[in-house]
Amino acid sequence: MKSDSTPSSPSLESAASQTAGRRLVIACGGTGGHLFPGIAVAAEWRARGGETLLIISEKQIDSLAAEGFEHLRFERQKAIAMPKIASPRMLGFLGNFGAALWQCHRLLGRFDADAVLGMGGFTSTAPLIAGKVRGLPTFIHESNAIPGRANRLNARFSRAVLVGFEACAAHFPGRRTVVAGTPLRPKIAARPERAEGLAFFGLDPARRTLLVMGGSQGARRVNELVVEALPVLARDASLQVLHITGPADYDWVAPAFDASGVAGKALPFCPEMHFAYAAANLAICRSGASSLTELSRFGLPSVLIPYPFAADDHQTRNAEIFSIPGAAELWPQGELEGEAFTARLTTLLADRERLDRMSEAMSALAVPDASGRICDTVAAAIVGG
Repeated sequence: MKSDSTPSSPSLESAASQTAGRRLVIACGGTGGHLFPGIAVAAEWRARGGETLLIISEKQIDSLAAEGFEHLRFERQKAIAMPKIASPRMLGFLGNFGAALWQCHRLLGRFDADAVLGMGGFTSTAPLIAGKVRGLPTFIHESNAIPGRANRLNARFSRAVLVGFEACAAHFPGRRTVVAGTPLRPKIAARPERAEGLAFFGLDPARRTLLVMGGSQGARRVNELVVEALPVLARDASLQVLHITGPADYDWVAPAFDASGVAGKALPFCPEMHFAYAAANLAICRSGASSLTELSRFGLPSVLIPYPFAADDHQTRNAEIFSIPGAAELWPQGELEGEAFTARLTTLLADRERLDRMSEAMSALAVPDASGRICDTVAAAIVGG
């Protein structure tokens, strides 16, 4: 395997000259962890004078996440996760995949694409294969420390693998890898001030803010643990909670939130995460790679509760990259019960010096220019042929 060090960014003038008029297809549907980095790359590519087409899935979460980006062109593709080879669902998968492959082949032709970038998941597979068949430079991005099944497959159809964490490169033997970081949406990269975040949500500037989130689709067990802790948290007059529940859990979390008397608010979904991060002093969340990258940009100390059923337990490995240097605390879900969780949380909230050290360590892990690095790599391949 050949692993490249992080590429240095060219001047703005040379970057624009490589990208101007070039047309990049970005396959990024399925989860916010794929879509938001894809949107970030699209914004950078367009800022350099290029054109983009983003392929997303038909999932509701993709539609929600795409709101507010009307200036970008999206195409929806029906896609399902690949079942096991012996599964009776394999026939349905193959039928859907064949249709998606034909759709992508025609789409790339109509768009006159110059390159294809897949951000992960099986939504990326058909566009990558179609791009390879058409002789285009193809790339994948893997944001997690351990790649999933889809990207292990997608790497076969890619000229190079762009990774968010250096530790991931070893999982692509025989493939060229480039350590690029994970792209940040422009509003996240801009990092608004805390006062702006508090004002956006109508929160009290005199209180510290605990941010709870489970990724774009929420996290049931995280929500349950925090709801159990709310009556105790409500006793702290210096604290407020911003709880982003995910659409599926909002209807039962919101009444419990209100009944607890805790200051703050609960939301089903938050497209303006840059304000949420800015307002927060501590986060409780899963450990998806995109979320971790965004947390590091804001230097936000965090309690990470990895999703225990993630493929190859990759969320735990992601969390370790941040917990080992002291930027976050890793709390395995299986070890957490209501009273113990509440006690650990209140102890951490009270340790201001510990939180300050975590914030410094979190900031040190930030890679704010990942979008530019990815665009540099793709543009160089287009120009170089």
